[in-house]
Amino acid sequence: MSGVSPPRASDLKWSADGLIPGVVQDARTGEVLMVAYLNRESYAATMESGYVCFWSRSRQELWLKGATSGTTLEVVRIAADCDADTLLITVRPAGPACHRHTTTCFGDSPPGEGFWWLEQLWGVITSRAAERPAGSYTTCLLEGGVDLACRKLMEEATEVLMAARDHAKGEVDNRRVAEEMADLLYHLLVLAADREVRPLETIAVLEERFSS
Repeated sequence: MSGVSPPRASDLKWSADGLIPGVVQDARTGEVLMVAYLNRESYAATMESGYVCFWSRSRQELWLKGATSGTTLEVVRIAADCDADTLLITVRPAGPACHRHTTTCFGDSPPGEGFWWLEQLWGVITSRAAERPAGSYTTCLLEGGVDLACRKLMEEATEVLMAARDHAKGEVDNRRVAEEMADLLYHLLVLAADREVRPLETIAVLEERFSS
């Protein structure tokens, strides 16, 4: 589970029958996977195991999602809405969330590319920029200023180019290129944090260009 503390059961507004709805969201894609209910017992089981456990209203029993199918939902973060009567449960799914074997209970959709997860990475980078914890590589880059950040970005871009050329010759696999691209994306976001240029500003530029 992430470093953000989940709400305490005592702070939640349970319904008259002791239930609260849980909206389950994929931590990688941001897609809503399903909606089900929890009671205090299933909420406690979720907190203890780190995997989502619901309360089955039809069977009147605890329902550990994936206990028989293996398609578990590993909890990343749990947050309550402003009225504390609904939970948003962000997870890493081990397979299709729906019993009908679709990705979500709302049907299948084209698979996402995981860009939504970059929001989490950006959150980590900006927290490093604000707190500057010792021993952090991100802190080291930020303390080095724009010159270091730019130099590292140029180095990583060169590594991507070299890996791409080796890939074209069949000397490396997709994983190697992906690793270099991951380094490039990370260093680009660090430079953005250093210059206080939000990724949203860059996205806005892309939207303007492709909507014209």
